[in-house]
Amino acid sequence: MKHVIIGSGPAGVIAAETLRKADPAAEIALLCGESEPPYARMAIPYLLKGDIDEAGTHIRKDPGHYHRLRIELVRDRAQAVDTGARAVEVGNGRRLPYDRLLIATGSRPSRERIPGIDLPGVHACWTLKDARAILEKAQPGTRIVQMGAGFVGCIIMEGLLSRGADLTILVRSGYMVRRMMNPTASGLIQRWCEAKGVTILTRTQPKGLSASGGTLQVDLGEGRGLPADVYLSVVGVDPNLEFLAGSGIEIGHGVLVDANLQTSVPGVYAAGDVAEAANILTGKRELNAIQPNAVEQGRVAALNMAGRPVRFRGGFVFNVLTTLGLASSSFGEWQGVPGGESVEVLDGSRYRYLNLQFDGDRLAGANCVGFSDHVGALRGLIEGRLRLGAWKKRLMDDPAQIMPAYLAAASAI
Repeated sequence: MKHVIIGSGPAGVIAAETLRKADPAAEIALLCGESEPPYARMAIPYLLKGDIDEAGTHIRKDPGHYHRLRIELVRDRAQAVDTGARAVEVGNGRRLPYDRLLIATGSRPSRERIPGIDLPGVHACWTLKDARAILEKAQPGTRIVQMGAGFVGCIIMEGLLSRGADLTILVRSGYMVRRMMNPTASGLIQRWCEAKGVTILTRTQPKGLSASGGTLQVDLGEGRGLPADVYLSVVGVDPNLEFLAGSGIEIGHGVLVDANLQTSVPGVYAAGDVAEAANILTGKRELNAIQPNAVEQGRVAALNMAGRPVRFRGGFVFNVLTTLGLASSSFGEWQGVPGGESVEVLDGSRYRYLNLQFDGDRLAGANCVGFSDHVGALRGLIEGRLRLGAWKKRLMDDPAQIMPAYLAAASAI
């Protein structure tokens, strides 16, 4: 059996390792797409901060790991998939035949469509190559203008500030991390960042970039501009799908998969950021670009590829973020459900906020800032869809009673 895995992030690596355990005789090829060993993109902020070196970003630290498991690392990038011939085209006329194929190509940075986006000094922060370029330029006093304050934008701030950079963040919408935080929670994160010396401009989007004498000029419109030594474009990510054109694999926002993570083409599976799979709470298919989801999907897809049928129980949307030392998190339907009730508690002076969203007597979602003690209990209540009974009123009266509510609800199952 020949297994080909396109993508060497957490989903791809876990899938390869799972396949080796489940099918000791199989041939396994893992397409890396870069000249690097398989690495975790979420480790890059720690590289920028200096907490780890490049080897610390590698998913497996032992250089002989893949060779020992007989997993072939292919440095090429997939150019196309021929599902009729069961082969992956990697360029220069080379094709990799497969019996089972896993698409685990993850995401790529969204591209701003403004003049000057290709100028020297403009970078994303997604690959080790990006990190090297940023590390080379980010010195004390370096003027860095960063467009974007989503999840990735927030976690890289600490690394930039730790190197002494003068950091300005541009936020297109009215508030930071809007895809995981409501305006109140976002406002706390913004105030925290500003107190740490970050300049944040909301409802601001560049009209274009220009360069003169080695300095970038960020045009904010209406005669406003910002000088910058480095411009970071961190405006979100999109799934890597372009190479699937003409493959016959059904695409929505991502690669559509069933409960076994198989695509519309038999023998072809998808996992991780690129897979549009069912949400455990709503049953609707959606992209869920978080690492725990990618790891579990990689494992489940591999078992199915090896002929061991396993159903993916469904993705759960949650994010845990630390921004310059301030912990925040969101779970499930944090924006609320139709007809649902909600309660919140705010202590702005201590940067603490908790918002709970209910669906009947179940907890449907939550937003937290500064509350990190009971993250597991929140997840357990929401993901497990546990009935609260009398504890719903108690939480409405005192939202901080999460742990006793979870213990009571879990023991009643």
